Amino acid sequence: MKKYLAAAGCLALVAGVVYAKKANKEQKRLAECGIVMQEVLNVPENIPQELLEKAECVIVFPSVKKLALGIGADYGRGAMVCRTGEKFRGPWGTPAMYALEGGSVGFQIGGEATDLILLVMNDRGMESILSSKVKLGADASIAGGPKGRTASADTDAWMRAEILSYSRSRGLFAGISLEGSTIRPDDEASADVYGHAIKAKDIVRGNGTHITLPGRGLVDALQKGAPQNESEKSASR
Repeated sequence: MKKYLAAAGCLALVAGVVYAKKANKEQKRLAECGIVMQEVLNVPENIPQELLEKAECVIVFPSVKKLALGIGADYGRGAMVCRTGEKFRGPWGTPAMYALEGGSVGFQIGGEATDLILLVMNDRGMESILSSKVKLGADASIAGGPKGRTASADTDAWMRAEILSYSRSRGLFAGISLEGSTIRPDDEASADVYGHAIKAKDIVRGNGTHITLPGRGLVDALQKGAPQNESEKSASR
């Protein structure tokens, strides 16, 4: 049995190495989204549990970079995952690739990279982002989210916002406003991930694809951290 387990472990390691070599840039980026999400969820004083449980979608942009200092040229690529089922109350579904452009992450310095996490809190915000390019603060309301697992989620600004945003830079985690930035589906990147042309809306709604290995880490992290949508329970109290 020990020999069998050792052999199985070696095969899994070899398979992982082979996959890493074969994975394209977008597949690796999607896998990195999962790493960022897992690291954030492992720290109790980051995203409040209550807010994560009410989110309908989560967008992760790892290593967002400022292209030029002081001119609002932040740029990032990442992935969005939404809950499945009627009214988005089911398990977390298949990730679609997204791009963030414009705006400015205020405290960035020079070429410093920042991880961004956005919580989409309601149907209107989700539908806006699925449909087309969205300008944050205009097409969809956004606010810097509170941090700390026990932070109150009842503040008016957070209850009204369709999207809550967080940043992680130099080990520091904070809510941050991204007003003026735009988010759009990155269908070319999604095609690279899944091997065929497919729209973000179809991916999120489970049409034409399924969760692949690169996206499994992101989906599993969210499923473990917030397996059920608690929005309706809170509303009925």
